[in-house]
Amino acid sequence: MMETLRFAGDDDDDDLYSGFDTVHPALDTRHLENDQGFQEAVRTSHGRRPPTQSRAPTNVVRLTSAAAPRMGTTQGTGVVLHSSIGRVGAGGSSDGLRRPMTSMRGTGYSSQSSVFDPLNQASKGPAPPLISKTEESPEEKIKSLERRVMGLIEESCIAASRGEIRLALDRAKEASSKERSLIRQREQAGLSDGHNLDLTFSVLFNLANQYAANDMYTEALNTYQVITKDRMFNNSGRLRVNMGNIYYKMGQYNKAIKFYRMALDQVPNTHKSMRIKIMHNIGLVFVRMGQYSEACTSFEYIMQEEANFKTGLDLVTAYYALGDKERMKKGFLRLLECQLDIDDDEKYTASSDDTQSNLILEVIRNDTLRKMERQMKQEAERSILTAAKLISPVIENSFSAGYNWCVDAIKNSQYADLANDLEINKAVMYLRQKNFKDAVETLKMFEKKETKVASTAATNLSFLYFLQNEIDLADKYALMARDANGYNDAALVNLGNCCYKREDYEKAREHYIAALDIDASCVEALYNLGLTNKKLGNFEEALDSLLKMHAIVRNYPPVVYQIAHLHQLLLDNDQASEWYLQLLGLVPTDPHIHQHLGQIFDSEGDKQQAYQYYFDSYRYFPSNLEVIDWLGSYFIEHQVAEKAITYFERAALMQPDEPKWHLMVAACHRRSGNYQQALQTYKQINRRFPENVECLKLLIRLSSDLGLKEATEYAQELKKVERAQEQRESRAASGSRPGSRRSSSRASRSGSAASGHEEPGVLPPKSPGTRASSRSARSIPGSALSGGRATRLSLSDLEENEPYIPSNKEVDSTYVDPLGPLQERPKTSIRRKQDEDDFADEELGEDLLPE
Repeated sequence: MMETLRFAGDDDDDDLYSGFDTVHPALDTRHLENDQGFQEAVRTSHGRRPPTQSRAPTNVVRLTSAAAPRMGTTQGTGVVLHSSIGRVGAGGSSDGLRRPMTSMRGTGYSSQSSVFDPLNQASKGPAPPLISKTEESPEEKIKSLERRVMGLIEESCIAASRGEIRLALDRAKEASSKERSLIRQREQAGLSDGHNLDLTFSVLFNLANQYAANDMYTEALNTYQVITKDRMFNNSGRLRVNMGNIYYKMGQYNKAIKFYRMALDQVPNTHKSMRIKIMHNIGLVFVRMGQYSEACTSFEYIMQEEANFKTGLDLVTAYYALGDKERMKKGFLRLLECQLDIDDDEKYTASSDDTQSNLILEVIRNDTLRKMERQMKQEAERSILTAAKLISPVIENSFSAGYNWCVDAIKNSQYADLANDLEINKAVMYLRQKNFKDAVETLKMFEKKETKVASTAATNLSFLYFLQNEIDLADKYALMARDANGYNDAALVNLGNCCYKREDYEKAREHYIAALDIDASCVEALYNLGLTNKKLGNFEEALDSLLKMHAIVRNYPPVVYQIAHLHQLLLDNDQASEWYLQLLGLVPTDPHIHQHLGQIFDSEGDKQQAYQYYFDSYRYFPSNLEVIDWLGSYFIEHQVAEKAITYFERAALMQPDEPKWHLMVAACHRRSGNYQQALQTYKQINRRFPENVECLKLLIRLSSDLGLKEATEYAQELKKVERAQEQRESRAASGSRPGSRRSSSRASRSGSAASGHEEPGVLPPKSPGTRASSRSARSIPGSALSGGRATRLSLSDLEENEPYIPSNKEVDSTYVDPLGPLQERPKTSIRRKQDEDDFADEELGEDLLPE
């Protein structure tokens, strides 16, 4: 085999066609049967394995086989074999032979280079740089600047439509600046003949509009004058209407009329609609100036040329201002002659079984055109009813006769459906005049009318009877209204109110929920549902309803109060105080809100803040016994009994037959050390209430302390009073003592802090765990620190045998028996105190001090 292989040496480079008669042993098919590697590849998938390297294969291929040793080597040195498919062999020596490349040279292969470059691109070098764009011509620069100006105008208009008037003005100013620079560029380029007048007009017009939108009227007028004085702009005279509008806003009505008339002169007769609008503006300015005759002239001209409902209403208003009854009637009849050019509602009612037609009707029933027709119809009805309400009380000798004339005029016109609405409005006017009888009679006329009108009249009747506290009649007409129109939410609200008045809260709740199913935004049903759930104890549901109403009607004081009170009932004092503070922002002088805030802070132990709100409540309403009692008890608790006297004396003036307050005044005198005044007060109480056991006991104690002989007399009177009370109690069936201290104190506390609101007599409960620390500090029964009431001391608290000791001191348990021998007369407030030292206040000099 070695004999058939010929190596190409350096000396054979000139023979390019040598070596093609021999075959490489790796390509020899005669030995494939003995090649184990080939046979294994044929039998298995060994040969179909994917390549392990992702890069493209090189031109070096190693051809080996397991059957024969590696060819082209001499004593272990590899020799690289060249062939038409590239370099063969894995190894090579420094003197390796190269096989010449022949037939592949035309495709780019070469024996001297291993770089694959079939298209010979390497010799050309890198690609030349891109050709830079030539400089724009002046015309192109001008066109580009014009596009930028138009973009700024569009941005300004879009911003104005969104309500961003400041941004719109900035864009308009920028567009004006760019447009001036555009004009300068045209002049420099010698292209003044191609000036874009439309662009200049758009810039100036938009700038003037934005000035006016930002209330910069002087700048807007100057800009409009620039446009109107330039004769190059066609139809610029119409802008005088805008100038007249600005003068109207500035209150300069004479100039406004002047510019309106100048604009009217420049508008051709072919533009009839524009002329009518300008004339209408002139009439409105005359009305503002009080010149109603001139205004009537303008409005009459419009009604002759092109009558419309808005102008007809203005004409009737001007006649009303003049006080001309006949012209008012004529103006109203002329208003009824205005045509409403819209299709009937029957057009949108499906009258056939054609599915396609019904689908089309369903689509156009609520499209934009249909909404516009509804708006026009509503505007017409509003104008007619407003004019009728305005002139009815004055066109005839009586209110009722005027309404009857208007009703007859409407019935004889094409708007006869509005007559019923005017009749109902007549009943409302009777209500405003406190004439309930005529209002009821007017509404009863609709009982046999068509369904919708009868339902409305019955709803109003139900409301009237409810106000008169005739619940049965109110319920009757509410049922009639509901039966006449099942979707009348107001009728269901009236039914719920009647049930609420009868304290049938479950049924009232059902009616309110049914009303909300019809109209979810019915605020009356939402509010009443919240109150009903509050009555039923469903505080969470009540809070949910009232929060929904608060989202619809913001800052309505009754709603805010109910929300705060519900939070207080749920023992959420943080939220309750927050809502009460919001309510104070709405009604800062409401004493009951201050009292509620005082209760909240008192329940949390913040006495100082509670005192501040209780004092504010007393300042706005000094006659609230709840607040007076708390303030007096607060000062006694803080050992300032002399300040509490003022509050208890006021309570005694309010309830002079209540001995409790007189006893509290006397007790305050005794605590402040004024024993003689306390004794005199107790004697006055005894003379006024001789059977008061509490007063007699206190007189005995105080007289004994002072060493007076009257103690024995009071003791005998006490025995007589107790014996008489025992006899009365034996005769009485009940075990309670009438006129006792506890019953009298309960009777005096029957008032509520929530009076004037929805639920009088209801105060929020206090948390049972908020008084634990105070109860341990002070063990007086019935005090505010041991109970839920806010800092309220009972008489037994003031009249304990032990003197009052604050919570930060230990209780003095010592007691001297007042019946024992008296060694000396006790000191009283009348006795003059002895001076301790005449020189106690003298300051010693340094020379008198010891060294």
